Amino acid sequence: MPTYTEQGKPFDRDMNYIPDRITREPEKSQDPYGGGAIEAPTWPAEPGRYRLVAAAACPWANRAIIVRKLLGLEDVISLGLTGPTHDARSWTFDLDPGGVDPVLGYERLQDAYFARYADYPRGITVPAVVDVATKAVVTNDFPWITHDLYFEWREHHRPDAPDLWPDDVREEMEAVMKRVFTEVNNGVYRCGFAGSQEAYEAAYDRLFETLDWLEERLTDRRYLMGDAITEADVRLFTTLVRFDPVYHGHFKCNRNKLTEMPALWGYARDLFQTPGFGETIDFDQIKRHYYVVHEDINPTGVVPKGPDLAGWQTPHGRERV
Repeated sequence: MPTYTEQGKPFDRDMNYIPDRITREPEKSQDPYGGGAIEAPTWPAEPGRYRLVAAAACPWANRAIIVRKLLGLEDVISLGLTGPTHDARSWTFDLDPGGVDPVLGYERLQDAYFARYADYPRGITVPAVVDVATKAVVTNDFPWITHDLYFEWREHHRPDAPDLWPDDVREEMEAVMKRVFTEVNNGVYRCGFAGSQEAYEAAYDRLFETLDWLEERLTDRRYLMGDAITEADVRLFTTLVRFDPVYHGHFKCNRNKLTEMPALWGYARDLFQTPGFGETIDFDQIKRHYYVVHEDINPTGVVPKGPDLAGWQTPHGRERV
């Protein structure tokens, strides 16, 4: 959940998360709630031990859902899905019978956080990895979750899993992902939650400058790093797929629609039609989340009927790139 801005101030995302990581080897971690450097609880990459709790509506959680599927980890790490809306307290499991997660037995994700930290002081965010035995959250650090699904669970990947972090382009990919996160993934939120006209216009200009850069980059290459899908594509896709249904209108990112940028629109459709991507997208949940939860932006709670989403299944022609 974003940190809403005060009047006149730019949007500022709280990037402080539970730092524990699930790795093949135990390592030391800084625990911000336990005080000082500690030996983090041993979180081995152990099949069947963890449950990934995510929301199809949330772009940050959508990343983890996609990567889990691309790597073939469905039988290794279980998946719990919350509903698309939440209150100030927590995401809830209202998609499940009785509104209770069938594995954790929780109605609210916050219960997993409180099982670890009784007075957890920050927002209850998705994605979150939960230790099934203790029903306590392990981590909610979304950039590291997808990173570690690739690097730390390699021996459990399906045989033909994609190389999401190729060595030969790693340095450039890190730079691309940093710009995509700062200017696009987070840039749409800076527009939507800007506290002043000046902050909004600055965020708007930065967003579309980077979208123009991506349009040019993708004109002569199929994916961000060349001819194969990488983590960078996953991270960009979850924003692009929400652009016309939500960000264009709800967040005032309205210079143009995604469908009006030929390379980006073809690229997004190419990914959408790739196994592991499109089947994770629920446009109804996406729209309900933003238009219902963000009462300060949309106080009526009215969810728009449009736009027409049939175009996502049309031929993309990207094989020629």
